[in-house]
Amino acid sequence: MSFSQYKNISEVQQTFEIKYLEKSVVQSNELFPSESFLNDFKFSKQNIDVFSSEAARSEVVISPLLREVYKQHYQNYAFWIQKSIRYDDELSGTPDYLFSRRSPLGKTVLEPPLVVVVEAKKNDFEQGWGQCLAQLVAAQKINGDRHRTIYGIVTDGNLWQFGKLYDDVFTQHPENFTIDRIERVYGALEAVMQLVEAEDEEKGE
Repeated sequence: MSFSQYKNISEVQQTFEIKYLEKSVVQSNELFPSESFLNDFKFSKQNIDVFSSEAARSEVVISPLLREVYKQHYQNYAFWIQKSIRYDDELSGTPDYLFSRRSPLGKTVLEPPLVVVVEAKKNDFEQGWGQCLAQLVAAQKINGDRHRTIYGIVTDGNLWQFGKLYDDVFTQHPENFTIDRIERVYGALEAVMQLVEAEDEEKGE
């Protein structure tokens, strides 16, 4: 069963016995991307219908913003676009975006996934979170560590939502972030990466 077959969080919960909580996952301090990014983003919003299609929002909004965050963490982490992962027949497929540890073997080798980002196709966040949670479960199993936090993000480019899986508990952040306050979205993304780094340091990895 591929990730795309999961239609909502509840399906994944029942299949894998995952508990659900709703509380704060990430503290977002306002943090602006680089001036060059902001100028490019402003140009795109003024001249391109950035939400006219999935391809437009992926190429003009989602990928550039994730890449901007990644620039601050590339020495220790890898950023993947459309990289397939597989645990077994029930948990396999291709997340839209992944952050993982950087492999000592180079950029072509996928190390344990730590952050999964899913685009909400047709703005369907219910199915987006079903797929994302299935991918978080797969990442947890691939990593072989139930006590390592795996973070999930679902977005349609405009709206950004955050969650995490730890052990058998999925926690969803109650607050939405919107791209019209890009400093809050960028701050939340950076906060997730800082949480990943802090856990790595705590585990001595």
